[in-house]
Amino acid sequence: MKKLSAFILIPIILVSLVCAWWIVPTKMIRITPQEVLKIEIFNGNNGQEVVITDRSEIEHIINNINSISFRKDKISIGYMGYSFRTTIYKSNGKIYKTFIINSEDTIRKDPFFYSDSTGSIDYNFIKDLFEKNSK
Repeated sequence: MKKLSAFILIPIILVSLVCAWWIVPTKMIRITPQEVLKIEIFNGNNGQEVVITDRSEIEHIINNINSISFRKDKISIGYMGYSFRTTIYKSNGKIYKTFIINSEDTIRKDPFFYSDSTGSIDYNFIKDLFEKNSK
């Protein structure tokens, strides 16, 4: 009888843990703007790249992404194309994190898409950086 209850209880616990892991919101980054040397953003729509070293622009992007809690949305494996591949470099020059900003409510960090139900990603700020740097 003990083996049967353990046989049933263990899968229930495992399924519960996986569900909790999937549902619980997560932060995409946990870094202060002062720890960031630069941010490179590659535009997958047109092939342009901007390197952001301006402290106010770094602060805006980092504070924006830091302020959002994301939820796993779906598996991203097999999807092609993207809007803005974003690479954050720490002050020591090493890569801190790379992810893709697809829209004002979706980030892709393989193997998942993460969504923000409030649409709080300042997508237009990033688009404007490309317009500003193309002049």
